[in-house]
Amino acid sequence: MKAFRKLVYEYYRTSGRHDLPWRLTTDPYAILVSEIMLQQTQVGRIIPKYTAFIARYPSVKALAESSTKELLALWSGIGYNRRALWIKEAAQELLENFSSTVPDNPELLMKLKGIGYATACAIVAYSYNIPVVFIETNIRTVFIHHFFPEKENVHDRELIPLVEGALDTMNPRTWYCALMDYGVYLKKTYPNASRRSRHYTRQSPFKGSDRQIRGWLLKRLSAGGIPVKECIAECTESLAVSDSTGRRIRKIMEELEKEGFIRLENGIIDIDG
Repeated sequence: MKAFRKLVYEYYRTSGRHDLPWRLTTDPYAILVSEIMLQQTQVGRIIPKYTAFIARYPSVKALAESSTKELLALWSGIGYNRRALWIKEAAQELLENFSSTVPDNPELLMKLKGIGYATACAIVAYSYNIPVVFIETNIRTVFIHHFFPEKENVHDRELIPLVEGALDTMNPRTWYCALMDYGVYLKKTYPNASRRSRHYTRQSPFKGSDRQIRGWLLKRLSAGGIPVKECIAECTESLAVSDSTGRRIRKIMEELEKEGFIRLENGIIDIDG
């Protein structure tokens, strides 16, 4: 384990991404924003969005009081737009019940919208340098690659003791940064070990998916309301969606309305708030 830790740290020393903007701060709010943005989204897409987001919403209060339309416009291009609403709801909860302070307890953080166990632990480790134990895809990649080189269907419970045993309890912030970067390197260099995890799921294609339609609708509506029929026609043409009746797009609109993204009123569709 000592040799393994030395290997990871040596890679980080020579090739780590030390200049990522969220690594240049220990502000818990800024780190919370970065961790929610990084869920299922590549770092390269996040950097400019994160910088613009923090500039526009520099505090919990600023985010809690943001307009949904402006927030979604700023979020556009990141994907999984539910996270934009979740992060606003989380800010409102922090403002109302935690005096705008981000808790240093994963259990409390998990009560916030859009924050699961791994995200909560990452926030605590990077913000407060607390030695918590968690797993995400890059960490899985590292430990499966080194400790289960030929095994398929590896369960996280087999990895947890190893992650705990390797943890640098004196400096978990730097250790997890090093693990993440080493995992990214392994994914690019070797067959992706995380695919041998029992928890691996292959993402469906984006083009032509409901996710693509959802993203297009929210981006279009951030510019202002539009008649429903006109919006469906634009969406069908822009994305070359095979939906001659507009039934699929209407269903997605209804889902977005239920989720609190949009409102449908008098034949006009617009961002809600």
